Amino acid sequence: MKDSASNKFVAALAIIATPFALGAFMLAWSPAVQYGLEDPKRDGYVQPRSVTDLVEKASESTVTVWCDPKNADGAQGTAWAIKLETAVSDIYPTTLITNHHVIEDCIGGKGEVTIALPGQNERDAIVVDWDAKNDLAVLASKSKYPPLALSESVPYPGYWVMAFGSADGYEGSVAFGNVLNTTISQVLITNNSASGNSGGPLIDNEGNVVGVITASSKEQYNIAVSLDAFCSKILDCEYVTDGDKTWWDYS
Repeated sequence: MKDSASNKFVAALAIIATPFALGAFMLAWSPAVQYGLEDPKRDGYVQPRSVTDLVEKASESTVTVWCDPKNADGAQGTAWAIKLETAVSDIYPTTLITNHHVIEDCIGGKGEVTIALPGQNERDAIVVDWDAKNDLAVLASKSKYPPLALSESVPYPGYWVMAFGSADGYEGSVAFGNVLNTTISQVLITNNSASGNSGGPLIDNEGNVVGVITASSKEQYNIAVSLDAFCSKILDCEYVTDGDKTWWDYS
């Protein structure tokens, strides 16, 4: 009888202890699951694991651009480094992307183009190519900046994005927001932007570029040129078809 009572007592303790053990396991397991669910590599809707790292990465590759025509007022915008070979890469190893409207008055030697990282001295740059229709331009420089990667994902409505540039001349300005919607050639965003942001990168939560900030809207959104627009003239892209899906491969 004593052994039977003892066994019942042990069983009762096990029944009581099990929920506590399960609770402790869930407390330890839940943060790990949440961490996985909020992985930017799997979910474009979440903010990056480290906003600090993302801003620092963008600041190393994004410059202010000045176009100073010989006989007119100058323009200011933003440009960012990209991995792209040009006809002058041997002399000017760094290639940068900006808006056509930022440097159009300096095309053909009509003015001087200079660039600079926030707080640093200006450096010379040249205009290599442009696409006026899609408001894109390619610059080249002897100064070396690490290139930003292009996103391999389509920026769906709701995706987290960061705008980086020289808003109204304030170099290194940052604005967070999300993708409002997209068209074939444009990404509509909720991020604040100003004239000096023109040409700046629109960056996703992994630090990859999903568009080029190009215009402010009178509505409650702003506009970036989509990466698909690059395929018109700037990048050598391949049109890929898989079943009922088609897309530009510019990676």
